[in-house]
Amino acid sequence: MIALVGYAGILLAAGSAVSLTIQGTRAFRGTTTAESLRLPAWGIAIGGAIAMGALELALLTDDFSIEYVARNHSSGTPLLFTIASAWAALEGSIVLWGLVLAGFALAVLRTVGADDRIGAGALAVMGVVALFFFGLMATAANPFTTLDVVPLDGSGANPLLQNHILMAIHPPMLYLGYIGLTVPFAFAISALAAGDGSTSWLQRTRRWSLIAWTFLTLGIVLGGWWSYEVLGWGGYWAWDPVENASFLPWLTATAFIHSSVIQRRRGMLQAWNIALVISTFALTILGTFLTRSGVVASVHSFTQSAVGPALLAFLVIVLIGSFGLFALRAHLVASTPRLDSLASREGVFLLNNLLLAVFAFVVLIGTIYPMILEAFSGDRVSVGAPWFDRAAIPISLVLLLAMGLGPLTPYRFAAPDLMWRRIRGPLQVASILSAAAVLSGVRPITVAVTIWIATFVVSGIVALAHQRARAAAGPYPTAIRALFRADPGFWGGMISHIGVALVAVAISFSSSFGVRATIGFEPGESASFDGYTLTYEGPTLRDESNRRAIGALFTVRRGDRILGTLEPRLNQYPNQVQAIPTPSVRTGLREDIYLSLVRIESDPAHVTIDAFRFPLMWLLWSGALVIVLGGTWSFTARKRTRDVSSGKAQAVV
Repeated sequence: MIALVGYAGILLAAGSAVSLTIQGTRAFRGTTTAESLRLPAWGIAIGGAIAMGALELALLTDDFSIEYVARNHSSGTPLLFTIASAWAALEGSIVLWGLVLAGFALAVLRTVGADDRIGAGALAVMGVVALFFFGLMATAANPFTTLDVVPLDGSGANPLLQNHILMAIHPPMLYLGYIGLTVPFAFAISALAAGDGSTSWLQRTRRWSLIAWTFLTLGIVLGGWWSYEVLGWGGYWAWDPVENASFLPWLTATAFIHSSVIQRRRGMLQAWNIALVISTFALTILGTFLTRSGVVASVHSFTQSAVGPALLAFLVIVLIGSFGLFALRAHLVASTPRLDSLASREGVFLLNNLLLAVFAFVVLIGTIYPMILEAFSGDRVSVGAPWFDRAAIPISLVLLLAMGLGPLTPYRFAAPDLMWRRIRGPLQVASILSAAAVLSGVRPITVAVTIWIATFVVSGIVALAHQRARAAAGPYPTAIRALFRADPGFWGGMISHIGVALVAVAISFSSSFGVRATIGFEPGESASFDGYTLTYEGPTLRDESNRRAIGALFTVRRGDRILGTLEPRLNQYPNQVQAIPTPSVRTGLREDIYLSLVRIESDPAHVTIDAFRFPLMWLLWSGALVIVLGGTWSFTARKRTRDVSSGKAQAVV
């Protein structure tokens, strides 16, 4: 019964998606009003909610007659992970995708007026996207397929899912980011089809772009945190193809958010912005393909299925259809204003965009080249982290420098004397701190340069805020608050820039000064590790509700001082052959001590561990959350001033 109800919900959503596409197209052409879009948009949402509700009910009631439940759940799975199992595997993840897309469609519907051609066209595009995903659920990725022979219990949730709570949160955050990027894409396609070269579609999608970018950022951060806390290899980013799949649309979306400022302010880069939006949406589909096709071996990827070819075909249709329309309409959206000078904020933004585009292209080539080569020649090659690091470091440093110069550079033309007055103070602070770092023993040139640029970025933003607050009337704290509230988009961006600078420093330190050692212990034995003493107290065994944890207890000392205990473990789940390692981490202001269990023997209780020391890891996670905070401030704070085109005053930035 549950399977029947759930599948009926999918069919309702798919049928409503067809209706939304047709009615949206008619409203775009002016043959009907936008009021006709309300029923199909709600139909998609209700159908998606029924499908997800049925899937959750089947999991919560242990309905093992449904194949998805039997493969991804067991009666002993804890409640939180039972709920998260609804999106932990291929079919369920697409149900969540459809439900979130339906939510965005409803939100867009609220902004569409009676004779709103662009809004109606955008909903028609979203209807096409919804039809594809609900069509997948109805065919190749049906989550409600039933079994002829019903097992007494299921195989259990993915052990990696059950190993940390972040895996219940990380995927939905990524989906909100991925799917939210459909909104600016839909409006861009609608504006192209209408031949509308104004900034209207940008104004309407600015908030959606920021929301999607913020959630995508949070999803990437949580994924890195999960990797660090769970996988036991000591890192947080391995340039895994599926990691790259989420990073690629983040890069192009970041470029779009920056270049859209120039279009709204100066009417420039219209064609470039549309190309970026199309590319960003296409990269979200590519990421979905990489994750759900089985073409790459990754802890993130799902098993191979018929969904892969369907996603690849949809990606081709999106690219050909979107860029084909763009080619036909490019003359209507081409920029008319020209760049006055490269020495201007527009010039810095252009440099920023070019660097982000090059960065995305490098990551894309490194990600798909091995797959293309294997598909055509059968040869298997790998593009590893060293290659990506060599390409990413110089691009990232120049990007960071451009990020520091942008807020300090005026529009149209930056006079040398004006620029020198603005950058002199930040340059002095950056030079002093980087020189102090070098004198204290920081030797790799990349670390010293990163400190210099990151300090320049932060001090430049602080100096800019201080200068404007002093120029304002009233007490200084009141002036600071008024400054941030007057233009939350700009200052939210500055907060994110500070977060990026902190993350850059943390990555530089953790990658350059991290230490690793593999050490074997007998019970009671101690070993020195980079200034610490690790004492193996003995093995541990814990029987928990859904797993058995085999661990090793260590006491950590620095000199004669006991800092605490660490207990790396191997978690064994029912019906799973491979045990899942869980490292134990002690986080401090200076560094993290990170122990990962490699092997443990029962008799004698010999244990082998990988020990890591990573400096400033707290700064990495804090800086990443500051980036998210900046994005959140940009779209949640009430803006007191609007762009000039809206008829109200705009803060001078």
